[in-house]
Amino acid sequence: MENMVRWSLSVSKDTDISLRCYLAQQGKRKGDLSKFVEEAVRWRVLDRVAAQTKAQNAHVPPGELQAAIDEAVVAVRAERFKRQP
Repeated sequence: MENMVRWSLSVSKDTDISLRCYLAQQGKRKGDLSKFVEEAVRWRVLDRVAAQTKAQNAHVPPGELQAAIDEAVVAVRAERFKRQP
């Protein structure tokens, strides 16, 4: 199990009710609130990082960008799947 930390969050009453109703409709229980918030935060962080990366690379020609991506994929695969003697 991962190390867990406690957050103290404040949200509007409407948000609280909406989320709890949604989770109940999905058959979720009280403990699933933390899981939902963690997943939502992870998605939001990913979305922000992707948007920032796109903005930083907006000036790069598509072919050059694709070549850099292809090169990175090859390097990661080579490292990950290198054969052990």
